Amino acid sequence: MTAKRQRLVLVLLALAAVAAAALLALSALKDQAAFFYAPSDVAREGLPLGRAVRLGGMVAAGSVRRAADGVTVRFTVTDGRATTPVTFAGIVPDLFRERSGVVAEGQFQPSGLFVATNLLAKHDEKYMPPEVAGAMHETKSLEQ
Repeated sequence: MTAKRQRLVLVLLALAAVAAAALLALSALKDQAAFFYAPSDVAREGLPLGRAVRLGGMVAAGSVRRAADGVTVRFTVTDGRATTPVTFAGIVPDLFRERSGVVAEGQFQPSGLFVATNLLAKHDEKYMPPEVAGAMHETKSLEQ
């Protein structure tokens, strides 16, 4: 085998190894990825059952209900076109309140209820999570 042919074989083997490593990494991350949905996405595409997702929007006015156990909170997330009921058991962020931006991480139940395992609230009066801002922008452009 000539030196040129050996280099070609080594380069091809290296490329195959890099491709295999990338495929392994992607397959491992596939189960860990959390896709983002707005309530109107859920209404349009249906419930993404059986996988971790992020639901983002604004906490609807008058929707926050605290259970007697002092830990469970039920509220509604809206993007202006659709709403999704959410339940969360845990300590809510200090900035969590009605008419504020929220991203909830968790899973949908077959009933349509979103069970959140983590809540992320907006930082200040002008902040909105990029996913929520994009979804709200798409919603407003669809209305016009």
